[in-house]
Amino acid sequence: MIEARRRRELPRAECLRLLGEVPIGRVVFTQRALPAVRPVNHVIEADRIIIRASLGTAISPEATGDSGTVVAYEADLIDPEACLGWSVVVVGRAAHVKDEAEIVRYQLALRPWATAEMDHIIEIRADLVTGFRLVPESEPQAGPETRQAANPVG
Repeated sequence: MIEARRRRELPRAECLRLLGEVPIGRVVFTQRALPAVRPVNHVIEADRIIIRASLGTAISPEATGDSGTVVAYEADLIDPEACLGWSVVVVGRAAHVKDEAEIVRYQLALRPWATAEMDHIIEIRADLVTGFRLVPESEPQAGPETRQAANPVG
């Protein structure tokens, strides 16, 4: 029998750290006025998620403006047997990376999965970051002193 689980909310810094530990996430965007989701590989730099998209991907044309387009990005690592793990969601603006040196660096870091041309490098600013960890119900809840140590100020 699987032990009961509960969700423990994660601080922003831990969410971004966890995103950096997995190679794949899902970008959620609007395509023809409907939600669309695509799995992509990523790299994390500070509060930016960098992805590589193909010319035909619907997010690419939307991200060409200076302000970009609002997207969500989700990644997780949940053990299906133990029912333990974490999930992180980032909401922010996606825009094309324009610096040529950065584009070359990210093209080397983000290898395409398919042979299709993947010539757009897109950054997603992590404006709103939320996440949780699935933990056993028996795990002690963090008290005020634990939460303060996990979220240092300054």
